[in-house]
Amino acid sequence: MSLAIGDTLPALSVAATGGHSLDLASLKGAPVVLYFYPKDATPGCTTEAQQFRDLMPEFEALNCRIFGISRDTMSAHDRFKANECLPFDLLSDGDEVLCQAFAVIQLKNMYGKQVLGVERSTFLFDRNGVLVQEWRKVKAPGHAADILAAVKAL
Repeated sequence: MSLAIGDTLPALSVAATGGHSLDLASLKGAPVVLYFYPKDATPGCTTEAQQFRDLMPEFEALNCRIFGISRDTMSAHDRFKANECLPFDLLSDGDEVLCQAFAVIQLKNMYGKQVLGVERSTFLFDRNGVLVQEWRKVKAPGHAADILAAVKAL
C-alpha cells in the first residue's frame, strides 16, 4: 500500500550520504521534501539536483529539509553529491523499500522496451510529518521552484 495525502512520514530507516542512516519518522518538526529520481549523474536527474541545490538557501530560510532518493548505491550517491556540490543528503533505496512505500516504481518505455523504473516524483510533508502534496511524472526543469512555492504556502 502506498502513502496518500494525509498520511505521516513512515517509520523507515534508510542509508544516507555521509555514512549515516536516517529514520524518516524522526524528521517531524520542519517541512520535508522527498524527491525520487531515476539515476545519479543522468541529464534530467542532474538538472533537478542542481535546481534544488541552487534554491537551497531559500528552502533553508523556511527550515525545509530536502532529500533526494534513488536506487543507486551509496558510492554512486557520494560521487554525485560531491560532483554537483549538493548541500542535502541523498538516500539509497537499493532494496526499493521507499520506492514501494511511495509507489514510484512504474512501467516506463526505454528505447522501445517496457521496463520497471523510478518515476520522477516529489512528496511534501508539513512540519507535523503529514503528507500534504505530491507531484508525479515530474519534468525536471523548473520543478524545484514549484516545490519552493508549495513550501512557502504551508
